[in-house]
Amino acid sequence: MNRQILAPELDGPDVGRGGAQASPGPVAARVRRPFRVDPWSLIWIGATLILVFLVVAPMLRLLISSFQSTETGAFTLENYVTAYASQRRLIGFGNSLLYGAAVVLVSIGLAVPLAWAVARTDMPGKGVVRATVLGAFITPSYLGAIGWILLAGPNAGWINRAWMALTGSSTGVFDVYSFAGLVLVTALYAFPYIFVFTADALDRVSSEMEEAAHILGMSPLRTIFKVTLPLVLPAILGGSIIVFLDTVALFGTPAVIALPARINIMTLQLWQFFEFPVRAEAAAAYAVPLVLITVAMLGLQRLILGRKGYVSLTGKSGGRQPMPLGRLKWAVLGLCLLVCSLAVFLPYAALAQAAFSRAWGQGFSFANLTLGNFGYLFNEASSRQIILNTFTYSAATACVAVVLALIVAYVVSRRLVLFGGVLATLCMAPLVVPGIVLAIGFYAVYSSPPLALYGTAAILVLGFTTRFLPIAFANCMAGLRALNPEMEEAVRILGGSRLLAVRRVVVPLLKKSLVGTWLLVFIPASRELSTAIFLVAAKTRVIAVMILDLSENGSFELLAALGFFLLGVTILIVLIGYRLVGRDFLLRKS
Repeated sequence: MNRQILAPELDGPDVGRGGAQASPGPVAARVRRPFRVDPWSLIWIGATLILVFLVVAPMLRLLISSFQSTETGAFTLENYVTAYASQRRLIGFGNSLLYGAAVVLVSIGLAVPLAWAVARTDMPGKGVVRATVLGAFITPSYLGAIGWILLAGPNAGWINRAWMALTGSSTGVFDVYSFAGLVLVTALYAFPYIFVFTADALDRVSSEMEEAAHILGMSPLRTIFKVTLPLVLPAILGGSIIVFLDTVALFGTPAVIALPARINIMTLQLWQFFEFPVRAEAAAAYAVPLVLITVAMLGLQRLILGRKGYVSLTGKSGGRQPMPLGRLKWAVLGLCLLVCSLAVFLPYAALAQAAFSRAWGQGFSFANLTLGNFGYLFNEASSRQIILNTFTYSAATACVAVVLALIVAYVVSRRLVLFGGVLATLCMAPLVVPGIVLAIGFYAVYSSPPLALYGTAAILVLGFTTRFLPIAFANCMAGLRALNPEMEEAVRILGGSRLLAVRRVVVPLLKKSLVGTWLLVFIPASRELSTAIFLVAAKTRVIAVMILDLSENGSFELLAALGFFLLGVTILIVLIGYRLVGRDFLLRKS
């Protein structure tokens, strides 16, 4: 009783003369319970602010600056007039659309036959073909373009030199410095997207209807066009849209091939806006339609893949019997190996010859062999710094992206806040922003005070993190959806905090998935060019920018050595991923 009377005496006005009190318990509880802030609330609020900083601010600033006068800051359409009143820039915009469409058509012609042969026939050597397609997938397109310059340069390329020696012709058989060369080289490193989509669809679809068509007397070729292709058409179209968007926003391959060939491409026009004097507002205006095209095409892809095209209805799981090709299987294998040679074997051979040569044009001889190109890369202080920069920035990018993506994915998947869908949208928003446009947005918002990050390592890490955040978020969401939340609830019931549940339960269970996600971010960040080219400074150069500079200087021997080193690191990381995560970690679709 004394305890009950003393408690309200601490809250004097509620106590009467006779010592009586009303409802002392709740009052005492309110007085004694200290104010506590949930650490998890602070974490997701901080994550939200970071997403605004990384995604909303650059994109909003990009849109605002496109309507802003350079001198006065007032609203104006002058930037759009500057960007599109020039016939040259309009031609560049049209050429980019034509370039993207042509690459899609060539990629379909390369990818669909390979996917059909691997997934639907008894062709031998399927493992080699799949491994080579993976090799094309992990090869930076600008590095493949360098390999093709060594192979099909108009006068010094190995293929053209062999052709002229064999035929006595004064000209080569193929000029890589042409629109056709630009399209072919780009398609050789874009077709794996369509291959993955198509092969996955063919693996999932039963072969029963094809077998029925054979029983009814339909020829194999007609069966392919009337039965097989319609079943996987949505997957082909979905992959084609990805290829188109990747192509129209591509910077590296056009910079290596189109620029010397004087082919006008939109991304090269954007680059020219950053030559002195810098016209960032006009660049923003020129980039806005590219974002709109990307949004429209991704919406179309979602519509296509959502409808799923044709559906096979059966009472049981259908079989997938490989189509017997007979003697034709060797011809089909030869076709597949031809594509693999064009994408990987020949360019890699040309790069290897240049990397170990004093002068790549002097041919194969012991006198021409050297390790000096690799020695220069590792002995020269500036080269060592560039290599260190690349892997430091890529590792930092992967760490930041994985931590941020895991926090947001946990909040969204466990429905901890009402506006979780908004956070998910912010994480996936960079998917619709080409890297070159994203870099312009970062330049516009963070190059001036109070932050003035331009030229620092921070702006590169932040730009790379934003660029590849959708990859990290999609993989973290996939892992969390497969994780039963009951064990987390058990920790909460036993008195543990949600933060403790995440640290002791979620992270250990998702360890493999998080490692795979880290690698999936690290690999593209280590070779990213379109974002780096606009944000890099003299002290923050990375390997991709150095490769572009060496290409412009004609230093193909050093370039090839640097490219081989980058490829070697990438392959090593892929092998580590295979070992730790599984064989499909690089080509999985979320």
